[in-house]
Amino acid sequence: MLGVMRKYKQSIVIKVVFIVIVLSFIGTIFLVWGKGGSDGRGGKSYAATVNGTKISLDEFQKSYYRTRGLYEQIYGRTLTPELEKQMGIKKLTIDTLIDNVLILAQADKMGIKVKKDEVAAEIAKIPAFQKNGAFDFGVYQQTLKANRITPKDFEESQEQEMLLQKTRNKIKEAATVTDAEVKEAYKKQNDKVNLAYVSFSPADVKGSIKLTDQELTTYLQDHQNEFKTPEQVSVAYTLVNPAQLAAKVNVTPEEVQTYYQKNIDRYQGKGGILPFAEVKDKATADAQKQKAAKEAYEQAAAAVNKFKGNADLDGAAASLGGKVEKTPLFTAKAPAAALAGENEVVARAFALKQGELGGPVETAKGIYLVKVLDRKPAAVPPLAQIKGAVEAKAVEVKAADLAKKKAEEALAQLAKGGVAAKETGSFGFAPTGQVPTIGASPEMMEAAFTLNAPNQAAKQPFKVGDRWYAVALKSRTEAPLTGLAKDSGTIKAALLPKKQQEALDKWVKELRSKAKIDINPLVLQD
Repeated sequence: MLGVMRKYKQSIVIKVVFIVIVLSFIGTIFLVWGKGGSDGRGGKSYAATVNGTKISLDEFQKSYYRTRGLYEQIYGRTLTPELEKQMGIKKLTIDTLIDNVLILAQADKMGIKVKKDEVAAEIAKIPAFQKNGAFDFGVYQQTLKANRITPKDFEESQEQEMLLQKTRNKIKEAATVTDAEVKEAYKKQNDKVNLAYVSFSPADVKGSIKLTDQELTTYLQDHQNEFKTPEQVSVAYTLVNPAQLAAKVNVTPEEVQTYYQKNIDRYQGKGGILPFAEVKDKATADAQKQKAAKEAYEQAAAAVNKFKGNADLDGAAASLGGKVEKTPLFTAKAPAAALAGENEVVARAFALKQGELGGPVETAKGIYLVKVLDRKPAAVPPLAQIKGAVEAKAVEVKAADLAKKKAEEALAQLAKGGVAAKETGSFGFAPTGQVPTIGASPEMMEAAFTLNAPNQAAKQPFKVGDRWYAVALKSRTEAPLTGLAKDSGTIKAALLPKKQQEALDKWVKELRSKAKIDINPLVLQD
């Protein structure tokens, strides 16, 4: 293979960026064919099996991190666990690996192959392997070595990537756009429609909704988290102020000098770093303050260790020369006034058990020791206490459902022409989905241009904002077909990519439906 590569030193075609290829290598086709089956503890040592072919956990992990990394590049930030879960990255990863196994198996059946020369030619086009615009074998070896990838592994990964792409393209090439589809697209681009519509919002129907106590009880049971009161604690605490110790703490000249050297960037003047002699007094005060803070923390920690057994905050406070303060019950989001802004103290309070002494917690104000006096867990109040809030929420949900139901019922009436309706006025197809007098709804826009007969109603209502719309065709002004022949080629070219992707998706879906697939549930856990 490396001998073949040397033939392409003069290639100057640039198609792909090296980072994409490296990521592809890390996360794609190194499938483990029939290796392992158990992790020795009764669990599965593979991510999935596809018709007997095993996808290793290691391969899944590599592909998962690659996929997540690509999305982070797209979004320009680290993905939060919530966003990652919402995007379904783990499922996307395993589905892609499964599809790859199925496609590779079909490539073999279809007799599709990738020649070594093709792989060499493609690799030679990668800019990271080029020098002065041409492939350089030495650069190729050095780059792979720097990324801890052997030429053999890299070339095999590229070969499998190309085999996948060839097979996908073979399926896509079979897709065609019919004359009828071209004509339909032409008409959508040039015809104009006028829609009749009626709409309903939750506010329109809210007044007619009456809920029984049983319905409210059921709603409360089904939506407890919406009404649960937050957990509350009350604490006793003592605050140690390190500044009170500073005057009693002595620092040696050596300690001051060491502090100055470690924190030299703090002593900047207009001309740069100020010499020690000029800032000696300030450095001494700073070193004294730091030493006092350290000793205060150590004393507080010692007091906690001494009095923690019986949670004697009073004894700990007395040993530190402090006094004990108490708070009323408070929540994590609305702490007691005395602890406002002390997020670390509040967090520690909610981490402690009732009656437990904790700390020390160091903040800008000082060093806290905390004891939980009382704890009230999160709870759902009885319906009688929150009936108004429950009813408001339940009515809101019921009104939204009722508005949709009324719009569904109106579709049948629109089809008969027996309902007073508003009109949008004549408009042409807009990719943005902006429907006159209604608003933006790409789904409604697409549906509008499938309607042909007067009073023909859409198959379903559409939600725009908080309103549900039932629409039917009032009239359609058809454009002459004189320009169809001229535009046919352009339209067909525009429609073809979508048709090709649909053909590929359908083919892969059929492969999956016939395959025996076993996915390790652990790979999908959060």
